[in-house]
Amino acid sequence: MEGIFTISTNMMQTTAIAIIMLYVGKFLRRKVNFFDRFCIPAPVIGGFLFAIIHLILKSTGAATFEMDTTLKDPFMMVFFTSIGIGANLETLKKGGKGFVIFLAVSVVLVFFQNILGMGLAKLIGQNSLLGLVTGSITMVGGHGTAGAWGPELEKMGLPAGEVIALAAATFGVIMGSLIGGPIGSARIRKHNLKPNPDLLIEKDEEVGNVVVEKHAPLTVDDFLKVFALIFISVGLGAILKKFLYDNVTLLGSPLNLPEYVASMIFAAIYVNTIGKRDGWEINQRANDICGSMGLNIFLSIALITLDLTQLKAVAGPMLIILFAQTIFMALFAYFVTFKVMGSDYDAAVLSGGICGFGMGATYNALANMDALTENYGPAPKAYFILPMVGAFAIDIINVLIITMFAQITF
Repeated sequence: MEGIFTISTNMMQTTAIAIIMLYVGKFLRRKVNFFDRFCIPAPVIGGFLFAIIHLILKSTGAATFEMDTTLKDPFMMVFFTSIGIGANLETLKKGGKGFVIFLAVSVVLVFFQNILGMGLAKLIGQNSLLGLVTGSITMVGGHGTAGAWGPELEKMGLPAGEVIALAAATFGVIMGSLIGGPIGSARIRKHNLKPNPDLLIEKDEEVGNVVVEKHAPLTVDDFLKVFALIFISVGLGAILKKFLYDNVTLLGSPLNLPEYVASMIFAAIYVNTIGKRDGWEINQRANDICGSMGLNIFLSIALITLDLTQLKAVAGPMLIILFAQTIFMALFAYFVTFKVMGSDYDAAVLSGGICGFGMGATYNALANMDALTENYGPAPKAYFILPMVGAFAIDIINVLIITMFAQITF
């Protein structure tokens, strides 16, 4: 907007604001019963509060923000690589079957999102590509897939395809963050579910009826090892991504493997090979702390820099389809995911998590699950299953399914 006062922040100032809003979200979650009861993640509360304030300032012509988001992706890489560090084969033995089942559930979700989107588009007399862009491209695919497919959709005949795709992805992130916690907590409270004690970390000793966990104090070296592995994995992941893009094709297009997936692969290889030797182990508590910091700061930066004015493009027929996708996602998570995944505590946590990556991104899914486990207890099986499906397997399958549905035009 011409003449509007612009507040510019560098990458450190942007991150500082994100951390402040993260703590504002934590404060509001403690004070507002709705947020606490329905497990709305603290970064979502604080981040959207800032985004709404920005929307008001920009809409009234008072001020606007231009934020340097340089550190957003590094924090994302820290988080996702920490997931790879935690993906050891011992955990796979406990969650392997669940991984396959959850992947199958996610594939079914992708199909029905595209069927629903394109079916509603035809019903209301719109271009089928509008239905596709409001299907798994932006729901399961999120902003990354939306940005990749937007220009292609314009070439195929959808005007302003890139703008529409990013706006729909923004809508999905918002709704996926809002419905995940309430759905998971509703299942937990309705069935009085508790964490599975067999999947908790081993206890060192028991005194009477009180179980005592004995941990050695974390040291600087513990965190240095984590960061060393993260940065080395990210560096090698960038090389692998370029190699695959230059040498491997998928249905005639270069294989564009996300860098965070490549870094997860290298981290997982390390912890399951060299990382099992004496002196080369990674302290998982240190890794968990690093991963949690990465997730919270990344998500907070992503949300405070959302431009909600983009949602002006989501109007009329598009809004009808997006709300239908939200209702479908909620019903699918509450009934199908919970039932198929075993109707236990981990299934309830996965029900909340699938709303996050089913309507936006894996980091939203993990934020939803974080909010649930903070209130009700740990769910290690769910934490293994969902990131490996949401951040890796489903992305590749989604590309194939989108390509297939893109051939259907009416």
